[in-house]
Amino acid sequence: MELGIILAIAGAVIALSLPCIGSAFALSGAGQAATGLVSEEPEKFGKALLLQVLPGTQGIYGFLTAILIMQEIGMFGGQIANVSTSTGWQILLAALPIALVGLMSSIFQGRVSVTGIAMLGRRAEEAGKAIILSAMVETYAVIALLLTILLLNIIEV
Repeated sequence: MELGIILAIAGAVIALSLPCIGSAFALSGAGQAATGLVSEEPEKFGKALLLQVLPGTQGIYGFLTAILIMQEIGMFGGQIANVSTSTGWQILLAALPIALVGLMSSIFQGRVSVTGIAMLGRRAEEAGKAIILSAMVETYAVIALLLTILLLNIIEV
């Protein structure tokens, strides 16, 4: 296997793995907070669940990026492209924005979700504010995803 294709596949792996690790970590923390709240106030399950799942979107962005990379290099068509080393590096580097920002923003969004769940326990009527505050952290994951997609679209395989 040529180095270029290895680098491109590494880009897909990194783009998927890091945001999924961050999302799993964040979902775990928020899930623990939600479990504590719901054990005392089961009627707050829906709002707590929404706050818990918000940091999971970065993993989805990483998955989307991995699919785009695999499609770009022909893995779904049965005919893997002849990817030069230079192109492989370009694909790997294009994957880094969503990989790194997805990892970190999911962890930080999880922290905001945990505090939002705590707020939900004290002031249920403020759930909308807690959701907005958590969603704001995701803005940067969306920007990173857009940059990754733009970079992948200008790379010629």
